[in-house]
Amino acid sequence: MSTDQYPCVFKVDLDKPAEHQPFHNRWHPEIPSVATIQCGSVYTLETIEWTGGQIGNTDDAKDVKTVDLSRIHYLSGPFEIEGAEVDDILVVELIDIQPLKRQPFCYTGVFAKENGGGFLSSFYPEAAKIVYDIDENNIATSRHLPHVKFDGLIHPGIVGVAPSAEQLKEINERELELKRTAKNTEDVSAIGPLVKGAHAGQAKGELFERIAREGLRTIPGRPENAGNCDVKNITAGSRTYLRVNVPGAKLSLGDAHFSMSDGESSFCGAGEMSSIITIRTSLIKNGVDRMKITNPIFLPGKLQKEYPLNRYLTFEGFSVDETGEQKYLCANTAFKQACIKAIEYLRKYGYNDYQIYMFLSSAPLEAHIASIVDVPNACCTLGIPMDIFDFDISPEAEPVKLDMGNCAFVTGADHEVTFDFDKLLKKTKLKNK
Repeated sequence: MSTDQYPCVFKVDLDKPAEHQPFHNRWHPEIPSVATIQCGSVYTLETIEWTGGQIGNTDDAKDVKTVDLSRIHYLSGPFEIEGAEVDDILVVELIDIQPLKRQPFCYTGVFAKENGGGFLSSFYPEAAKIVYDIDENNIATSRHLPHVKFDGLIHPGIVGVAPSAEQLKEINERELELKRTAKNTEDVSAIGPLVKGAHAGQAKGELFERIAREGLRTIPGRPENAGNCDVKNITAGSRTYLRVNVPGAKLSLGDAHFSMSDGESSFCGAGEMSSIITIRTSLIKNGVDRMKITNPIFLPGKLQKEYPLNRYLTFEGFSVDETGEQKYLCANTAFKQACIKAIEYLRKYGYNDYQIYMFLSSAPLEAHIASIVDVPNACCTLGIPMDIFDFDISPEAEPVKLDMGNCAFVTGADHEVTFDFDKLLKKTKLKNK
């Protein structure tokens, strides 16, 4: 659709560092609004990829290895919603979302274990990257992942509003307590305010210092203000319902994805991109009391790519980990095992593990919690649409090993990262039995 007919309330300058533009990468009620939006009117806004341009369209993953994760996510906004009052419900109708034509690519990465890691970082600790080129029909192909082609289910990973001062205090207290008491501190390393890398839009001086000191990191979604929920179905045609916590709501959007698998397992896992979004807002006055809505809810968009159900090759995982240890109804373990089994299966066609890992995170895959009732094993599934490959991956077909090239690793470093398939198999104990 043409977006020229609508006023644009936020523009991205790709030639200017993100930290010198009015984005923000913390949640705080006092971040100044960049524009006012009237309910019922249609607006466009541009977003920048989540790292603010730190990762580029290259064949070297050094930018992934050295990315500064204190500087994420760069959000467009906040936008003052005219007439929004505390305890109203803000309805955000996503009319359209497209790749930013001035930057027609997206990427998926694996962070180095020492710099954020990912869901399977104990198996895949090195930084890596896959870049997808997006054509005029929104079809993605990649020089780093041959024989795969898919169209995007484009969506913003982040749609959120500002928390109130009281909520800000409560959230910080509970998350810092989790960080203090958690046994595995790696899993909570992103929790708690961080002054380093903070960006608060147009806030300066004492106000900026307070926001940097108190502001919430944008990495997790939260019940109070939504944020980074990474729901792939919040796409064109969707409606998201958010509790208004401060006058004007202060709506922000960003972290656009060209495509994403359920789970986004590699952390930098969706097709990360810059975008142009078309929205319309409305209010349900006193909606918290009238509609009994406190957590975010949404109605999905209509643009889901429909692959026939009988063409999804689906892997089951259970809460027994790769060492044989029994976990109790652990969906996290079950989903990890489904991913591992898919990696083991796709190796035989010539892809290496890093290629498959990032494919499982960025392609339009379907994951589900199949069961959490059958004690002691939860069951999760991961379905791969076979038709995105240009060869047959069905169990009945004789596998043919092809030259699949490679994804981007770090080059020009002290030691160049190369992929040693046999060494990885031995190290991770993921050999097929």
